[in-house]
Amino acid sequence: MPVEVSMIELTEQQGREADGCEQPVPAVDPRTGREYLLVRKEVYERLKRFLKPLARGWDDPALDVYEEYRKAP
Repeated sequence: MPVEVSMIELTEQQGREADGCEQPVPAVDPRTGREYLLVRKEVYERLKRFLKPLARGWDDPALDVYEEYRKAP
């Protein structure tokens, strides 16, 4: 079951700052000190399309041939 994530809304000042920055926009959570990189949705979608062919899951049928080598004595 997918977890629903709420969207964070930038303040007007943050929006202006993000518009003036190159992608990705650095951000920090002041509570935890964790650093994040914010990207526009269209940039994320392009990146996702670029990376998809590189993703290989354990259930990829093309990798079944390697199981033969693993099981061989």
